[in-house]
Amino acid sequence: MRLNKTLAEVTDRIVARSAPTRRAYLDRMSAAAGKGPARAHLSCSGQAHAYAAAGADQASLAQASSGHLGIVTAYNDMLSAHQPFESYPTLIRDALRAAGGTAQVAGGVPAMCDGVTQGEAGMELSLFSRDTIAMATGIALSHNVFDAAVYLGVCDKIVPGLVIGAQSFGHLPAVFLPAGPMTSGLANDEKAQIRQKYASGEVDRATLLKAEMAAYHGPGTCTFYGTANSNQMLMEFMGLHLPGSSFVNPGTPLREALTVEGAKRALSLSALGNNYTPVCQILDEKTYANGITGLMATGGSTNLLIHLIAMARAGGIILDWQDFSDLSDVVPLLARVYPNGLADVNHFHAAGGLGFMIKELLNAGFLHADTKTIAGAGLETYAQEPFLSDEGGLTFRPTPKETLNAAIVRPASAPFQATGGLKRLTGSLGTAVIKVSAVDEKHHVIEAPARVFHDQEDAKEAFKAGEFTGDVIVVVRFQGPKANGMPELHSLTPMLGILQGQGHRVALVTDGRMSGASGKVPSAIHVVPEALDGGPIAKIRDGDLIRLDATNGVLEICTPGVLERDSATADLSAYQQGTGREMFGVFRRSVTSADQGATVFGQNEGDDFAKG
Repeated sequence: MRLNKTLAEVTDRIVARSAPTRRAYLDRMSAAAGKGPARAHLSCSGQAHAYAAAGADQASLAQASSGHLGIVTAYNDMLSAHQPFESYPTLIRDALRAAGGTAQVAGGVPAMCDGVTQGEAGMELSLFSRDTIAMATGIALSHNVFDAAVYLGVCDKIVPGLVIGAQSFGHLPAVFLPAGPMTSGLANDEKAQIRQKYASGEVDRATLLKAEMAAYHGPGTCTFYGTANSNQMLMEFMGLHLPGSSFVNPGTPLREALTVEGAKRALSLSALGNNYTPVCQILDEKTYANGITGLMATGGSTNLLIHLIAMARAGGIILDWQDFSDLSDVVPLLARVYPNGLADVNHFHAAGGLGFMIKELLNAGFLHADTKTIAGAGLETYAQEPFLSDEGGLTFRPTPKETLNAAIVRPASAPFQATGGLKRLTGSLGTAVIKVSAVDEKHHVIEAPARVFHDQEDAKEAFKAGEFTGDVIVVVRFQGPKANGMPELHSLTPMLGILQGQGHRVALVTDGRMSGASGKVPSAIHVVPEALDGGPIAKIRDGDLIRLDATNGVLEICTPGVLERDSATADLSAYQQGTGREMFGVFRRSVTSADQGATVFGQNEGDDFAKG
């Protein structure tokens, strides 16, 4: 199938825009590859330290007679999504030893749960944890004794951080090993309804807790299509997972077989063999364009409009929000997974899942087919699904030719909508993004007076006091990366949903973020310039008329004279201390704007990564 014209044009301009930084990055990776694995060059003392606890693998490591795999893990047993990783290192070591290789845990990286920290002070560290994870990944691999690496991570900031870190060691092959989603529990829409009833005082806290525990009930990723599961989608579309591996449940024989195969595949791609495929060759401009297509076609998380920019810059590739917007204008929406529909990711996987979508998008010309992947050359390999043969071995078969549930996933010829799930907004209020895949079309255009807050808690108190009695655009500002780390404001969702349900025309405008699970209330988020930088959002007052038009991509201040006002200021001292926040002042002072990835790694188009 001929490549879609817009996809070709967007990719071409990414290539042109990125040429200097990409070339510098690839030159640096080539130099690193030329030096080869360093463990044979370590001093005898250095080698002894490296292998002292390797047990049965000591002799092989000392003789440098086999491939050596580094494991970078985000394991902890508080995150349900990461609890299954506890057993992965032993499984990987045993499998590689049997195959003649070796493996060690290179290091661990932090992994926090946004579900735990929603509405709490810890949420202000969430976005910054991504770059911390990237740096921890670099430290883990800095021993420079590995021929390849596998990365164990799933959730919101963890996968982007691991990808950023992996690209600093881009001369090594990289395979990402997921844990899979928990089995389905209480339906996500039922959980959301109980949250709204609690917010309006209709049910008590015991009822709310019972519902939450029924929804989040076991090991694995949360089953809604938020940032964590959007990450998993990306890893398949970008060729860093094995085909069809993203949404296989934990603790199953198939999950274990995929983990073993992924580890073996990583070593098979090392420079020791004849199929050397470093991650710097996989993560190129076409691969990132494919990732954007996947995000649009699935109605994925708005957080990825920040993370993908930061991830790409780590490899010298410069993306901008216009790339996302242009692809969203042409890529059809093929999936309805909560909050964009009633199904969860287990239902989506059973209906055909990512393999079916990749096949459809390839055939319709919306994906580059000629990318490199860990499964080989060409993305067609990902139009397959894994299964265990009668003998118990892992094998792959073509994905179903037809969708198995047209209410969940559809062919490109009959999409849920002709355009993607995300939209860029511009106008006198600044630049923002909005997730439209879950928003009813009748709410795509909202024009209403503003009610301005500097803190989400103040907005919730105003709601409890009954102050919202008509149409309103709730503005929550001083929530950008420089102000307080750009927390998610997902805890506003129940109150906004109630107002919408009462018949009011309501929207949110903020320089902060919303959870990847948000969607039914139109929300213009990631507003730049942020309030702390004196952006127009800092000039708005209560009662100013604002127009949010997701149909035409407009975010306007309709009241005359607003831009001539002085910018509001805010006392941000409460955001700067407590719950570890005092340690991240250097991040708040150096972070880039949301449209540049909200990263501390360089103010000028990936300079930190591009420099030799």
